[in-house]
Amino acid sequence: MSEVKLAAAKRTEFGKGAARRIRREDKVPGVLYGHGSDPVHLTLPGHELLLALRTPNVLIALDIEGAGQELAIPKSVQRDPIKGFLEHVDLQLVKRGEKVNVEIFVHTEGELAPGGNLLEHVLNALPVEAEATHIPESVTVSIEGLEAGASILAKDITLPSGTKLAVEEDTVVLQVLAAQAEESAEGEGEGDEAAEA
Repeated sequence: MSEVKLAAAKRTEFGKGAARRIRREDKVPGVLYGHGSDPVHLTLPGHELLLALRTPNVLIALDIEGAGQELAIPKSVQRDPIKGFLEHVDLQLVKRGEKVNVEIFVHTEGELAPGGNLLEHVLNALPVEAEATHIPESVTVSIEGLEAGASILAKDITLPSGTKLAVEEDTVVLQVLAAQAEESAEGEGEGDEAAEA
């Protein structure tokens, strides 16, 4: 997992007005917390942060002006619902060698058994515990040949070395549903035509 370096400055102004001023300067207000220390309010570079957040569970090396370096992972990201720009970010302080709980994306490969069955992602992301500097981005699960009624449980997924499940082993992650028959919908359409005639 790669580390992204970002320069950050401590923030002394708070409230909506201060946050708007920060965003106008293409920066993002944020809070760094964890390890029992007081939260540190930060201003982060907007574009660089946006690029960093494209990697799930990215490890961020913060160079905080006047306070040295800290490692963090994103915990909560708020975006503008219409324009999509970053409004605020919460970062969790981590240390090398420390185990953290995160969610990693579940990707699938292969084709279901013939018959028009549907794959339901009960969990899009799998809760795991991993070392802070070795968080996997995702896991890939084969669904090749699965038929209706089949399920893949958390314990069935092969995790990268050093990563453990942070959810019950019997939790359903993926399941295959039988295709719905379309005959009933077609039958209703015919009845409507007869009523109109």
